[in-house]
Amino acid sequence: MKRVGLIVVNTGGGKGKTTSALGMMLRSCGYDMKGVMIQFIKGSWFYGEKKSFIRLAPNFKLITAGRGFVGILDDKLPRDEHKVAAKKALDISLKEVRNRENDVVVLDEINYAVNLGLISEDDVIFIIEQKYPSVHLILTGNFATEKIIELADTVTEMKEIKHAYQKGKKAQIGIDY
Repeated sequence: MKRVGLIVVNTGGGKGKTTSALGMMLRSCGYDMKGVMIQFIKGSWFYGEKKSFIRLAPNFKLITAGRGFVGILDDKLPRDEHKVAAKKALDISLKEVRNRENDVVVLDEINYAVNLGLISEDDVIFIIEQKYPSVHLILTGNFATEKIIELADTVTEMKEIKHAYQKGKKAQIGIDY
């Protein structure tokens, strides 16, 4: 059966957008597929997926192109540094979506990068248009634009019903990061 690469968008204010993309990568790994996740925002903090990708090698690799979460309490970087990192992530993404050896490409937190003004919606649309036809492309992050949603084959919106932090519970290793 000839594979037709899908465009999948995981968006919304609830938890699980990146986790869903990782699940799809794990599933595809079971079929000996290959791919990459490019992280647009995440940077210097340690989080579980950094270590997990070692276990998926050589099928999957993780490229952390971001410089960390933008505009949060401990972000001391000038906004221009985040923009440069996002541009670098775009360049890497273009190369990876055109790479015929990839089966799955995840652009993690790319919707946030657009919403924060680090890259443009047109940049993302260009990446989508340049994708090799058999590559599955997964875009994550809240605030997916209407145009990006329109271009997607599958869109899932994660909706928060309640979260542990509302009860004063801090983020938990292995569940939240």
